[in-house]
Amino acid sequence: MELRHLRYFRAVAEELHFGRAAQRLHIAQPPLSQQIRQLEDELGVPLLVRSTRRVELTAAGEDYLRQVEAILDSVDAAARRAQRIADGRQGNLAIGCVGSATYSLLPRFVRALRDELPDVDVSVRGEMLAPEQIGALASGDIDLALLRMPVETHGLIVESIRKDRLIVALPADHPLADTPEEQFVELAALRGEDFIAHVGGGRSVLSGVLAAAAERAGFVPRIRHEVEETSTLVTLVAAGLGVAIVPEPTSALGVAGVVYRPLAAPIAHVDLVAAYAAARRTPLVDRAVAVLRSLS
Repeated sequence: MELRHLRYFRAVAEELHFGRAAQRLHIAQPPLSQQIRQLEDELGVPLLVRSTRRVELTAAGEDYLRQVEAILDSVDAAARRAQRIADGRQGNLAIGCVGSATYSLLPRFVRALRDELPDVDVSVRGEMLAPEQIGALASGDIDLALLRMPVETHGLIVESIRKDRLIVALPADHPLADTPEEQFVELAALRGEDFIAHVGGGRSVLSGVLAAAAERAGFVPRIRHEVEETSTLVTLVAAGLGVAIVPEPTSALGVAGVVYRPLAAPIAHVDLVAAYAAARRTPLVDRAVAVLRSLS
């Protein structure tokens, strides 16, 4: 038994006329009659009652038609799904995101994906440090990463999304909090401050940026607290435990007790990029990146 036998039977059962069914199927009537006979012989039961004037379904034929319709509908749905997956319009997409972009770009990105690709099931892992995202891309745990440069990009395709200005997060009662909002703060002015930073040891791009910039400014930052999540970092600043260097989108958190001031060059910006594994590139990832590109 083949799918064509089921399609032939459905056409005859719906038309109750071999001539019309043959015309609908674009085949000759004698081969159609022969195929239906073969189907009945294989099943061992008559599905149709034939006469010179009419064709009718037997009781077994009526029940078989219901099962055949369900089978063919399922086969057609599976074919449509496979075609949409191959075209990048359906499937599963797991996204990883650094903390600062989690609060700003990510919500817009997910909404845009829902609008542009409504049949894609999107899952999100926010507050991921860059090395963690790289490992998740390699293992296939995520399909697309939003992370900060510089990172090791071997085996990855990387596309720049935007540059984010670096700002200083200050407790609301800090002396520098009284300066005008657009007044740049020199990193050297923070020489004697306690810093709250993302975990070091190569796990955070921003911790490396801070260390390198402070060295150029002639001091070693006094790191009092290291955290993995940006939300925790900002909360500790609000508690007055120190200052922090963060990308500007972090201010979208809106934590009370924190004010932000722009940071002067030479570390005025950091890059946000989209990255995905070259070996795991799919049409869906390409479509998602195109959506992301439209938001920048």
